[in-house]
Amino acid sequence: MVDEARVGILGYGIGGRVFHAPLVAATPGLVPAVLATGNPERAAQARAEYPGAEVVPDADALFARAGELDLIVVSTPNRTHVPLALRAIELGLPVVVDKPFAPTAAEGERVVAAAKEAGVGLTVFQNRRWDSDFLTVRKVLESGRLGEVFRFESRFDRWVPKIKDSWRELGDPAEAGGLLYDLGAHIVDQALQLFGPVTQVYAEVDRRRAGVAVDDDVFIALRHANGVRSQLWASALAGIRNPRFRVLGDRATFTKYGLDVQEPQIKEGLRPGDPGWGVEPAANAGLLGVQGETGIVPTEAGRYETFYARVADALREDTRFPVDPAGAVAALRVIEAAHRSGAEGRVVPLG
Repeated sequence: MVDEARVGILGYGIGGRVFHAPLVAATPGLVPAVLATGNPERAAQARAEYPGAEVVPDADALFARAGELDLIVVSTPNRTHVPLALRAIELGLPVVVDKPFAPTAAEGERVVAAAKEAGVGLTVFQNRRWDSDFLTVRKVLESGRLGEVFRFESRFDRWVPKIKDSWRELGDPAEAGGLLYDLGAHIVDQALQLFGPVTQVYAEVDRRRAGVAVDDDVFIALRHANGVRSQLWASALAGIRNPRFRVLGDRATFTKYGLDVQEPQIKEGLRPGDPGWGVEPAANAGLLGVQGETGIVPTEAGRYETFYARVADALREDTRFPVDPAGAVAALRVIEAAHRSGAEGRVVPLG
C-alpha cells in the first residue's frame, strides 16, 4: 500500500505517449517515474514532457530500477506483452498490460496464473470501456427503454488507405498485428461486457489494401449465451462514417454516430479535468425510439481517467484492479475463433 506510486512505463509510442503517461500524470497518487524507449526522438520528447521522470533506453534499464517502482505499465509491441508482464510479476511488481493482452488466450492464461501465484496485481488497459459512446450505450440499456435487446451492432471504422510503417502491419502471427487484434480487442471486449459469454463465432477476415500483410477489413458475428447477437465491424477502408453503435430491442432502437474524443483531445494537449474533456459534439448525440417517435440521447462524457484512478486505489487500499484479466482472455478466445472462422469459412462454436 502506497500513498504516491512511482510508475515505470515500457514504451513511448502511441500507447505510452498518448495514453499511459498523460493519464498516469493526471491521476492523484500516481507519478510517471521511469519511461523506457529506444527511439532517440521519443526519448527527447519524453524528457521534455516529463522532466521529473528518468528516461532509459530499454526494458533492462527500467527493470534495473524495479526497487524504486510500485507499478509497471507494458505498452510495447504486442509480441513483447507476455515476457515483459511475466518479468514484472517475477519482481513482485503490479502490472498494467496494454491490449491485446497477449497473442493467444493460452499465453494470457499463463500470465494470469503467474500473477495469482505470486499474489501480484494484474490488469489490462481496456480504456474503451470508458468511451463516451460506450458509456451512453450502457446507460440506454440500463434504462430498459429498448425492451428486450436482440441485436447489437458496433463499428470502428477508419480511413487509412496507405500501409503504415508499423509493427502492427507485420504479418508474423507472433506480432499479433492486424485489425482483429487491434480494434477487435476493443469491440469484442465491449460486446462481452454488455452481453456476456459467446457460444458461436462467425467472421470474415480480409486483406483489402495492396501489399498488406495483415487483416485490415473485419466482420465478426457473435451469438451470446443469452441469445443476443452482436455484429461487429472494423475497417481501414471506410471512407464515409457509419453508425458507431446500433442496438435493436423489441420496444425501440438506439443509434449513435461519432467516435469518442478523448484520444484526439490528449493529442491536442487536453487532460482530465480540463473544460470540455471527454465531451463529444452535440451533433453526435444518439437517437432512441421508433420511426417518427425518436428522442435525442445526450452523450455521456468519456472518462479514461477512471482506469488509473482505480489502479491508484488498488495500490493504496489493496482493492480490485479495474479490469479483470480473465475478461481479456475471454476476448482473446473470441478473436482466435474469429481467425479460424475467417480462414475456414465456417461458424466456430465456443463454450
